[in-house]
Amino acid sequence: MSNLSTTHLAELIRRKHDVLAQLCEVGRRQQEIVERGETAALLQLLAAKQNMITVMQQVERELAPHHGEDPTARVWASAEARADCARQAEECNRLLAEIVELERRSAERMTVRRNEVAAQLRQVYAAGQARHAYEAHR
Repeated sequence: MSNLSTTHLAELIRRKHDVLAQLCEVGRRQQEIVERGETAALLQLLAAKQNMITVMQQVERELAPHHGEDPTARVWASAEARADCARQAEECNRLLAEIVELERRSAERMTVRRNEVAAQLRQVYAAGQARHAYEAHR
């Protein structure tokens, strides 16, 4: 395995890290938007997020050949380059875990908001039904 291969691997890990950092920030903004109940802003954010996910999928496809490699057989320009890449890969794992947690919390909050809106709609419907029944008896 050549230096060129590990240089490419390090570049892919850097790109993955960059996209994950962006997705993490988007996840935080998504949570804020969900809390405020701003549907239009949420839809815009989700469209931008989808583009980032597409980029992440491309990076993962490019990383796939490296998954089958023996990490001990990789030739690095220096021990520092190897350590930097390992640190960044570990940070990618941390960011991914944070993104998953943000998504989980946002989904929970959206479910709560959906249930609140459904309850309000049921109340409006029941009030309308009561009003119609009252008017029918008049």
